Amino acid sequence: MPITLPAVLRHDRMMQVVAVLFLLDTAVMVVGMPYAEPLWVTLLGRLLVLTGCVTLAFRERGPVPVAVVVLLLTALYYPLGEQDGALMMVLYALALHHLAVAGRLIAAGVLAGVTLLAIAYAEAVTRAHGGGNVDDMAFLLIIGWFVGVIAFGHATRVRQDYLQEARRRALAAERERDARAQQVATAERLRIARELHDVLGHNISLIHVQTAAALHRGAKRPGETAELVRALESARDISREALRELRATLGVLRQVDEAAPTAPTAGLDRLPELVDRARATGLDVRLVTEGEPVALSPGVSLAAYRIVQESLTNVTRHSGADTARVTVTHTPDLLRLTIEDNGTGDPGETTGSGIAGMTERARALGGVLTARTTGTGFRVTAELPLT
Repeated sequence: MPITLPAVLRHDRMMQVVAVLFLLDTAVMVVGMPYAEPLWVTLLGRLLVLTGCVTLAFRERGPVPVAVVVLLLTALYYPLGEQDGALMMVLYALALHHLAVAGRLIAAGVLAGVTLLAIAYAEAVTRAHGGGNVDDMAFLLIIGWFVGVIAFGHATRVRQDYLQEARRRALAAERERDARAQQVATAERLRIARELHDVLGHNISLIHVQTAAALHRGAKRPGETAELVRALESARDISREALRELRATLGVLRQVDEAAPTAPTAGLDRLPELVDRARATGLDVRLVTEGEPVALSPGVSLAAYRIVQESLTNVTRHSGADTARVTVTHTPDLLRLTIEDNGTGDPGETTGSGIAGMTERARALGGVLTARTTGTGFRVTAELPLT
């Protein structure tokens, strides 16, 4: 039948060492050091040592009571017989060491001081009667032993605190990295959603207008197919453009190297195409350029294109307007966009995600965007700084 050790011996390295020391000390006293001493004294001494060993097993629950109990056992053990050995003092030193590890430096110092005073008093009384077991050198060694044990325990405590703080900081840094990564991922999802909204929303709205108009004309005038064909051809061209922009956007999103472009190819130079597609829906759109054009960064050019695109989408979708005007004003410091229509759209539409997306685009570049009704329609104004 296999021998099963108690749990305290299986998991506590110090108690394993103490158990081995107890067995060796007992073997030395029984076998290697025969002496004329009553058996009950030997058995009582072994019982005191064993009690001290067992008491140390509870040092985690109450380090101060354990140290006090071991001190009392030590005080009872050494005056008991002639052959005492050093194991009991080792147990007491371990108790003091754990006090220091537990952060009870004052308690460890007080108990060590009480022990030294007791040893000094007992030695003085013994010498007064012509005896003496502890000379001055041995007493100094005991002092050094206690100081070293407590100092080592304190150093262990400091190291444990340092490692614990290092682990805490590492966990905090990991949580911060995770939170930052989550924020970056969220921002990226919002950017992708905004980009896809701008790419698809405009063209799909135009396709909807064209197909609805074609169906209406076909139902009103079944015999006239020329206008129906033109409307369907326009819807086909717009859908082709939507697919092209979608592929360009997805191609950029798939590129992960730093040298990859960060924006689709749409820019301010493609505003005429955008206006032509809006005109194909029946909306009378005028494109006006003021000032001397200057070189624009890709980010500003893309943002300007998307703002005009979303504004024209809102005109065709919500306002019921039949005319619109897009004014692009170039200045040395900023690019101003003004999109006006003569529609009667509900001002409440300004709270939609389209206006919010345009506002966010302008804000990301350090610019501003306003959208409000006027006496004759609706106006979107964006100012994008060039530097």
